[in-house]
Amino acid sequence: MAPSLSNFTILSLLYLSFLFQAIISTVVSSGHQHQQSHQTVVLQTKPENYIRTRAGAPFKIALFADLHFGENAWTDWGPQQDVNSIKVMSSVLDNETPDFVVYLGDVITANNIPIANASLYWDQALSPTRSRGIPWASVFGNHDDAPFVWPMEWFSAPGIPQLVCPGVNSSYSGELEYCSFRGTSRLELMKNEMDNNLLSFSRSGPKDLWPGVSNYVLQVFSQKTPQTPLVYLYFLDSGGGTYPEIISSAQVEWFKRISNEINPDSRVPELIFWHIPSKAYKKVAPWFRIGKPCVGSINKEKVAAQEAEMDIMKILAKRPSTKAVFVGHNHGLDWCCPYRKLWLCFARHTGYGGYGNWARGSRILEINEEPFSVKSWIRMEDGSVHSEIILSS
Repeated sequence: MAPSLSNFTILSLLYLSFLFQAIISTVVSSGHQHQQSHQTVVLQTKPENYIRTRAGAPFKIALFADLHFGENAWTDWGPQQDVNSIKVMSSVLDNETPDFVVYLGDVITANNIPIANASLYWDQALSPTRSRGIPWASVFGNHDDAPFVWPMEWFSAPGIPQLVCPGVNSSYSGELEYCSFRGTSRLELMKNEMDNNLLSFSRSGPKDLWPGVSNYVLQVFSQKTPQTPLVYLYFLDSGGGTYPEIISSAQVEWFKRISNEINPDSRVPELIFWHIPSKAYKKVAPWFRIGKPCVGSINKEKVAAQEAEMDIMKILAKRPSTKAVFVGHNHGLDWCCPYRKLWLCFARHTGYGGYGNWARGSRILEINEEPFSVKSWIRMEDGSVHSEIILSS
């Protein structure tokens, strides 16, 4: 017998616009101000969380991929990259004023963070979104809990450099510990995010899917049809770091069970988010230039896919309700290409951490209700827009 709905981490998002005005004054006083015409979701209590789209407006999502906070944390260069990444996110948020944000993995570079709790860096990455009162969800990437890698130069004549731990200027409530190298597990990172942020919709997910964490589904409801979801947003942990880069058979079975239970007739559209691309991305990747039917602006490297495929793409391809999959991981790719009846899309490299010097930006999703459609484009740090595409209509 399939587990009951309560056994899964299914979140409903409630749009409480009348509470927003009471909270926006605090946001404005901190120097972050939205356009007056935009309202975001502000939730006061948990776990009864669900949102409705704004009346007469599409539901807009910004994807922040591969921020890599904490990169080379012991140098002057590293912290400056985090400052630059905050500027990118701030520019995108102020230009797009999204209703929701997805942190699409590699939020931090844990293998470069020599402190006892990497949540301090994770929290810094969340700060532009939180300060604007915008709710978000996160999913793990391969660098988020990677073991610390000792830099070879530390063993040269000068010795280990003086380490500077970040100050306590975040919502993380724990005491600042001395610098150490034990790393921070996925479960710890997720627990700290969930415990200290009312605007976070992230979840650890079912225990029987561990070591994978961040396996869950969110529901978005519209104003016009309050009893029927407008769209389901699925989040899956694609592994890496402390275990292989893979979406396991257990995760595939979880997706099959939950999707068949909550969306048995596939009437409600589904969007899927994880970090490391599946092998299907290799099959549709452009050879050189990005030409139709693919849409994008950079194709500068080969797809770095998961280590093995456990049929998640076969399941998704058979579901008419699955409209698109969104991943990060490859910093030099930002295209969307069709795969059977759905789209496979890369986000845009958002952070200044990580490899590559390509211009930074964010993939934007705009979900319209009547008629249903998913539009997407890329908003760059400098405010420009390109690669517009309709992913479903």
